[in-house]
Amino acid sequence: MKKETSKNIRELAYYSSLGLSVALSIFIGLFFGVWLDGKFETSPVLTLLFLGFGIAAGFRNLVMAAKRSRKE
Repeated sequence: MKKETSKNIRELAYYSSLGLSVALSIFIGLFFGVWLDGKFETSPVLTLLFLGFGIAAGFRNLVMAAKRSRKE
């Protein structure tokens, strides 16, 4: 396998896993917020807060990927 082809396959794997990473960070934040709301009975407050954290983490992953693609 050529070196360039191997590099392209690695990049494709990285960017295809990026969507999974964004989705997981959002769902983890949502799950943790719902769990804390159930524990402390603060209904939508912690759910929305941790959902926001999850969305921010997902977008951070996208920004880091964009910086990585510009660097290469």
